Amino acid sequence: MKSTRVKFSNGRGQQLSARLEFPVSSHPHAYALFAHCFTCSSSLAAVRNISRALNLAGYAVLRFDFTGLGSSEGDFVDTTFTTNISDLEAAAEWLATEHEAPALLVGHSLGGAAVLCAAGRIPSVKAVATIGAPFAPDHVSAHFKENIDEIEKNGSATVDIGGRPFQIAKTFLDDLENQRVEEHIKDLGAALLILHSPQDLTVNIDEAAKLYTAARHPKSFVSLDGADHLLTKGEDAHYVGQVIAGWSSRYIIAPAEAPLRSDREVAVRLGAEGFTTEVMVRHHSLTADEPEKIGGNDYGPGPYELVSSALGACTAMTVQMYARRKKWPLEDIEVHLDHRKDYAEDMAASGNKPTKIDLFERTVILHGDLSDEQKTRLLEIADRCPVHRTLHETVEVRTVLG
Repeated sequence: MKSTRVKFSNGRGQQLSARLEFPVSSHPHAYALFAHCFTCSSSLAAVRNISRALNLAGYAVLRFDFTGLGSSEGDFVDTTFTTNISDLEAAAEWLATEHEAPALLVGHSLGGAAVLCAAGRIPSVKAVATIGAPFAPDHVSAHFKENIDEIEKNGSATVDIGGRPFQIAKTFLDDLENQRVEEHIKDLGAALLILHSPQDLTVNIDEAAKLYTAARHPKSFVSLDGADHLLTKGEDAHYVGQVIAGWSSRYIIAPAEAPLRSDREVAVRLGAEGFTTEVMVRHHSLTADEPEKIGGNDYGPGPYELVSSALGACTAMTVQMYARRKKWPLEDIEVHLDHRKDYAEDMAASGNKPTKIDLFERTVILHGDLSDEQKTRLLEIADRCPVHRTLHETVEVRTVLG
């Protein structure tokens, strides 16, 4: 995926650290905002894996660190659930100013409760997904219930959460107790997806039932059977991302472009901006592009890379076809290529003036119990592949206006 590190200011003048990740093969059709779990950060493996699954579905994803966590400024002890909501609003405002307002909010654990409360304040939101989220934000105090008396008495205390020390203030507890997520759920104004594992030992699945009961339609629930709270298994996080992407497609519709049709073998289409080019080969869709350094988006291979791919594919097919006919033990073949403009060695034909030619450097790797004679013969066959021969022939391209 294409990723860039960004910073933006929250409502209290602190710089929040974030990473904005784009689809690798197209412009995003929508933007998503991800809120991580309590005391976690945006670099949590589950957050990264879910974001990548959303990228594959065409979303650009902004995942950021709440105040005092990860690489964001501020002290965690000064934060509250309300400041988390404020940070989400600041992130949405930054997206709206710099790119496009988020259509999808995703929240993990306490981050799920936060997106439920923030969604009504972000008009662009069409869909909200929560993962292992509590119905009542003060559920998080169960992490440090043995420290609550000390916090109440002294105003703050250092508590151990997941093996790491955090300073928790009384203002944080008071703020949690004053939150009423159910009121925000009833006025959500967006489709809701609740994902929760029956084996979640941190936030009981009963919390998901409470969320579902309080919500209005459209609402959906997906059981993450076998997953833990932090989705530590990569396959669980990827599944969550794929489910969110599929579900949200009913509410966040990707713009449909008129299909490219032709009675020819190949057709291409390029718009007025950039070089991202749609390629249709019979019923197969491809994307061609140019590198960013020359003004492209790098969403696909360049034209010469496609030519190299054709030469490589044709080489592999031709050699394997010959080996099969001869019943030789060629298990598989690899073809590695580079293309560049090189100076012709024969200077005489061009009047002693340097002449550039197209040079394709091709390395063929043969796997199997082949004799030296067989390898030599297969290398000769590689030079006889149809595309190779075409590149050596005089080629005529007839162009007419359609």
